[in-house]
Amino acid sequence: MKPVPYTRAQALPEILAKRIAILDGAMGTMIQRFKLDEAQYRGAGYAGPGGQAQRFKDFHKDVKGNNELLSLTRPDVISSIHERYLAAGADLIETNTFGATSIAQADYDMAELAVEMNFTSAQLARAACDKFSTPDKPRFVLGALGPTPKTASISPDVNDPGARNVSFEQLRAAYYAQVQALVEGGSDVLLVETIFDTLNAKAALFAIDEYFETSGERLPLIISGTVTDASGRILSGQTVTAFWYSVRHAQPLAVGLNCALGAALMRPYIQELARVAPDTFISCYPNAGLPNPMSDTGFDETPADTSRLLHEFAAEGLVNIVGGCCGTTPEHISAIREAVAPLSGRALQKSFFYKEAA
Repeated sequence: MKPVPYTRAQALPEILAKRIAILDGAMGTMIQRFKLDEAQYRGAGYAGPGGQAQRFKDFHKDVKGNNELLSLTRPDVISSIHERYLAAGADLIETNTFGATSIAQADYDMAELAVEMNFTSAQLARAACDKFSTPDKPRFVLGALGPTPKTASISPDVNDPGARNVSFEQLRAAYYAQVQALVEGGSDVLLVETIFDTLNAKAALFAIDEYFETSGERLPLIISGTVTDASGRILSGQTVTAFWYSVRHAQPLAVGLNCALGAALMRPYIQELARVAPDTFISCYPNAGLPNPMSDTGFDETPADTSRLLHEFAAEGLVNIVGGCCGTTPEHISAIREAVAPLSGRALQKSFFYKEAA
């Protein structure tokens, strides 16, 4: 069968073939800088369009820490963060939807708000990208799908190895609703990120493919796993190589790693991924080193540190997309952009994504 061409972000494969693209940095780190209290998470302090202060004023459960809710209650905060990353030079910005599945939002008794959160978050990111896009530097919205706080592969009960707190079907249904809302809200690309359980990721990939088939849309896909420690494995036990062979059927535009580790510790795993996936673009957005509660960002590395390490990755020919995860800021992204700008991206051995898309 002839593959369906991309219906959005058709220019992205060509951009990645020519230069290294810049992804934004941490959303949570930036939200923490606002030092929002419970009332502000509910919408206090915002009187702009779509204000929600009265809607959640008497909500029965604490919502502070539910960052995805801020897309509804404090869109000014989320939009300002997007715009700061774009001003720093980001080509790609993630929607504020890492925990916006019905499964994750159930922790706050807000599962029924998941679709609205995703749609509105995509709209906010879309507006920011449209504001900063130019003919020679288009900006792209990455609809972000996080792993959920539950795992389909690992038992939550040490006394019952067969126990599970979520099923593949529950994950698939939650991800399908999220994907549909992200695309309808204006996302250009879908990003399945921070993968610690490949079975969870496969539920997301199944839902994405199902949505593509139903809707006729076909967006570029980025898949990003998380190596949790020096074992070189994701939490559910796979090596980087095994992880790639488990998800390559989805034909992602790019595959990569993010979170858990800083760039220095991530290097051997990015090298491994670049070796086993020669026909796919590689993304890398590490944490700003190790956690450090004494730091302003909560992590060790300064913009100079992170950008120097990612410059080394680029000089080694390992990456096509670079950015930052936990602890990174617009200052980190600006420094990363400057560090990799003179360098070429990693060359593919052959095209693995849809040729018609380019």
